[in-house]
Amino acid sequence: MKFALQVNASPYHSSGSLIAYRFAQTALTMQHDILRIFFYHDGIYHALKSATPPEDEFSLFSAWQTLAKAHDIDLIVCVSAAQRRGLLEDNLADGFQLGGLGQLVEATLLADRFLVFG
Repeated sequence: MKFALQVNASPYHSSGSLIAYRFAQTALTMQHDILRIFFYHDGIYHALKSATPPEDEFSLFSAWQTLAKAHDIDLIVCVSAAQRRGLLEDNLADGFQLGGLGQLVEATLLADRFLVFG
């Protein structure tokens, strides 16, 4: 099965982000595909280059990057939501790219299931 995901929650203000990550991880383990992950609303904070969580905490920032690199998953950050929150291309973390709602629509059309977290 092919999935497209949308993450609306910021990395540490709710459990939505961690649940999204764990879902993606489990789906990939079960041989499903994740076509694209679209970070929207406060979910754009996952792509903040300067984020430095404490060393004793799980880092969703690097977890998304590692997962995407290992499985060739697009990590798309909504450009409008990013601009509204001050996240510009020069402070975008590696592995993430700015994109528009057209890429979200495309992912929903190509996927068998579309899930929203947060």
